[in-house]
This record gives sequence, C-alpha cells and structure tokens, in this order.
Amino acid sequence: MINFTKMNKRKIFNDPVYGFISIPFDTAFDVIQHPIFQRLRRIQQLGFSSLVYPGATHTRFHHSLGAMHLMTRALDTLKKKDIQIDTEEIEATVLAILMHDLGHGPYSHALEHTLVDGVDHEVISKLLMLELEKEFGDSITKAIQIFEDKHPKKFLHQLVSGQLDMDRMDYLNRDSFYTGVSEGVIGYDRIINMLNVEQDNIVVEEKGIYSIEKFLVARRLMYWQVYLHKTVLCAEILLKSIFNYIRNFGIKLDFDTPLNLFIENKFDKQASIEWLSDFCQLDDTDIVFALKHLSKKKDPILQKLIDALLYRQLFHIEFADVQRINIIYERLKLKYSAEEMDYLVFRGSTSNNMYNTEKDNIFIQMKSGKTIDVASISEQWNLDKISNPVVKYYIIYPKN
Repeated sequence: MINFTKMNKRKIFNDPVYGFISIPFDTAFDVIQHPIFQRLRRIQQLGFSSLVYPGATHTRFHHSLGAMHLMTRALDTLKKKDIQIDTEEIEATVLAILMHDLGHGPYSHALEHTLVDGVDHEVISKLLMLELEKEFGDSITKAIQIFEDKHPKKFLHQLVSGQLDMDRMDYLNRDSFYTGVSEGVIGYDRIINMLNVEQDNIVVEEKGIYSIEKFLVARRLMYWQVYLHKTVLCAEILLKSIFNYIRNFGIKLDFDTPLNLFIENKFDKQASIEWLSDFCQLDDTDIVFALKHLSKKKDPILQKLIDALLYRQLFHIEFADVQRINIIYERLKLKYSAEEMDYLVFRGSTSNNMYNTEKDNIFIQMKSGKTIDVASISEQWNLDKISNPVVKYYIIYPKN
C-alpha cells in the first residue's frame, strides 16, 4: 500500500481546456495517485483518432480529471439552488466520475470486448473500484452505489452516466480541443449553470434549451467526424483482426508479458482476481511493442495488417448501400483466398443517434413549472428525426 499520509493532497493541475483545476478533497488525491488510476496516463482517450487528427494524443487521465472538475462545478451549482446534497454524497459522486473510466484497456474502445471477450469496460471499472474500496473504504463504497445507480438519489447517477452527464460534457469539449474539430465545442458553463433537480431527476432550466440543442448537435457531429470517422473505424477493425488471427493460429509473443494471457483467452472472466492485476499492467505501449514483435513472424497476412497500423498504410474503406457492398465483396472473393477474405476483408455497419429516448431523457424545466422532454419542444427537430439511429454500412479491403 502507498503511504499518502505526509503528502500535501490539495494539488492544482493546469488543464489546457479549463485552466487551473484543483483536487477537491484528500480521497480524490489518493485515488489519482494510485497505480490503477495512473495507468490512464498511458491510454489514449481517442484510440486511433491521431491517425486523422495528429493532435488527438490526450489520455484517459486528462479526461478523468476534467470530468472531476465539471462534477464539482455541477454539484456546487445544485447546492446553491438548495438541492439537498450532503458532504459525503458530494465526495462519493466526484469519486464515481473520477473512476468511471478505470476499466478502459489499451487504445480505449478499440480493443473493448476483444482483450476480455464480452466484458464492457464499465464492468472492469466496477471491479477496479472494488479493489480501491479495500484500501480507501466507505467513500468508495458510496461511489460504487452511485456508479451502479443504487443510491437513493437517482439524479447523482445521472450526473455520472446519463445523456447530460459530466463524462460527455468533458469529452466533447476536450476531444474537440485536441482534434481541432470546432463543431464539438459546447457551452458547458451555461449548461451546468442551468442544471436543477425535479422529482429526483436532473433537469435544465428553460433558458438553457438552446445550449442543449447545441450540445446534441455537437455530439452527433463529433461521432461522425471523430469517433466513427472511417479511417479510425478501419484502424480499429484491423487491430481486432490481428488479435483474431494470432488467437486462431496459436501465435504467441515470445517474451514474458501479461498480454499473452489475453491473447490465449484462457481464463475465467468471472474470477476477477486471476486476471485483473494483469489487465492493469496493459496500456498502449504494450500493443505497439507487440505489433513490432509480431511483424518479425514473416507471416504475409499478419505483416499486411501490422504495416497498415504501424506505418499508416491503411486499407480502403467505403461507406455504401448493402447492394454495392455485396457486389464488391463478391468481386474480392475472386482475388483473395478464403483465409485472406477472413482477415483482410470486412463488412459491417456502424450507427449513431443524436438522442436516445430510452435512457435518461433530457427534461426542460419550463417557467410554468412543467418539465417537458427536449425533443417535444425543440424548434429544430421532431422526436423521430433526432431519436432514430443513422446506420452506415461499410466494406474494408486492401488498397490496389
């Protein structure tokens, strides 16, 4: 256990997005200093987005601190509006948002469900919170309750995980800052100042409706321009194909690394103690080193996939209708072997919707006292237009 007792724990960070931000209480410092949290320094927030936007090299560590900062601002706003939140609840909610991304693996979403098959990063975050609970006790216990939406005050969970949570509020601002995609900039200050609580739900005061509309548009644009950019999508799929290939053909890394455990995929996912410590040793550098090592195997399929990632010799990706994709796929079958088709050619779809009507709807608190779903009163959209997902179909294959 690390001894924090003699440290000055009220540190200040100089954040490029918000300026100076401070650690609000001692336990937050203890969590930030812990090796489980420090690992986030070595995990890129946007995975392969730097292949498109060279400045997008910020980390999950940056994002988690930013989300913590916005959460303290939001809770302070609600307190000033006479919402009953005691000191313990404030601390637990801040800790919940601080720890919400602990479960991300290397390159963030790129290897989710691949390293640990079928397990979301939120599940791993919860397991890591339980490890921190052993060291820091009751404050982490309450944070877990809020994280899992088991706390009596539902609105605290909505601030951590909802359609208007501090996670989204930070990543939109931060990701737009580092990518240079100005469409992602939102009026987070105004939105936070307009927050209130009605019947245990987070609501936004009526004069903040235009900021909410901008928030929804910004999120939609950031998904298509950054998070689901076709180049990023291609790189993620190629990395997954590398893992599938070496698993299926029994290729191991010829050096001692915890990555081998996840390549072999021979562990009980429910027995967290057996693999969680190994998971915490993995970050982006392990993947890059592994790719360099695997490139020495002189396997033509593996080499093509690895070169594509290491030297940005990415495959061709095309968004098209299903009929055209099937035509291209049939033509490729005349050129490639069955094995090459399995690992070098990919068909699939991706989707995004502006507003999810099935999860914590955004309610506007009217001056009359009524609360109304933003989709019902927006001057720009109707409910069907903003809630239906937009689906794009793609095909990926080697160039030339």
